[in-house]
Amino acid sequence: GTLKTEAALTRFYHSKGLGAEVLAYESLEEDWLLTARIPGEDCLDPQYLDDPARLCDTTGELLRMLHSIDPAGCPVPDRTKVYLDHARQNYEAGRYDMELFPDNWGYDTPEAAWAVLERDGHLLKSDTLLHGDYCLPNIILKDWRLGGFIDLDTGGVGDRHVDLFWGIWSLQFNLKTHRYRERFLDVYGREDVQEELLRVVAAAEVFG
Repeated sequence: GTLKTEAALTRFYHSKGLGAEVLAYESLEEDWLLTARIPGEDCLDPQYLDDPARLCDTTGELLRMLHSIDPAGCPVPDRTKVYLDHARQNYEAGRYDMELFPDNWGYDTPEAAWAVLERDGHLLKSDTLLHGDYCLPNIILKDWRLGGFIDLDTGGVGDRHVDLFWGIWSLQFNLKTHRYRERFLDVYGREDVQEELLRVVAAAEVFG
C-alpha cells in the first residue's frame, strides 16, 4: 500500500491536466505504479538552469496556477493534519535534522522547532491544492510550458506555505544562490505570503 496515495493523487492531478496518466497500480507483495511519460524535461535540465531568472519566474507562476485550482474531490482533503501528525511522530521518536535548512529557517535544537509547532501549528490551513514537494526535479517543462508534476505522494489539500517553502529551498539549493528568493515570492504574489508561516513549515520539515 505504499504507493496507494500517490496513485490516487496522480489520477486526481491528471484529471486536472497537471500530472501523468496512471496506466496501472498493483499492490501485491510489492507496490507497482506505472504512468505514462510526461513529454519534456525536469527543471534541472541545462536549458532551464542556464536561465535562472526565467526559471524562477516560471516556477513562481506555475505554483500560483496550481494553488488557484479548485481542490474539491481531492483524495487527501486534509494534508495539514497528516503533515502535523507526521512531525509529532518523528519528534517523539527523536528523528530530527538540525542541518537541513541552516541558511533559512534553522533551529538549533528539536525542542526549539517543536515549540514553534506547538505554538503556531494550528495556523496552518487546509484550503489549497498542494504539490507537497515543489522542487525543480518534480516539475516537467516542455519548451518552458508545464508538461506536468511528478512525485505527488505528499500532495493534497493543505497550506500553501508548504509549497512556497520547498519552492524557495529548491531554487537556493539547485541554483546555489539566495538571490532568487524574493523574486520568487514577488512573482507568486507576496500578498498571500506570511513569513511567520514559512518558519512554522520549517519547524515541521526538520522532523522529516
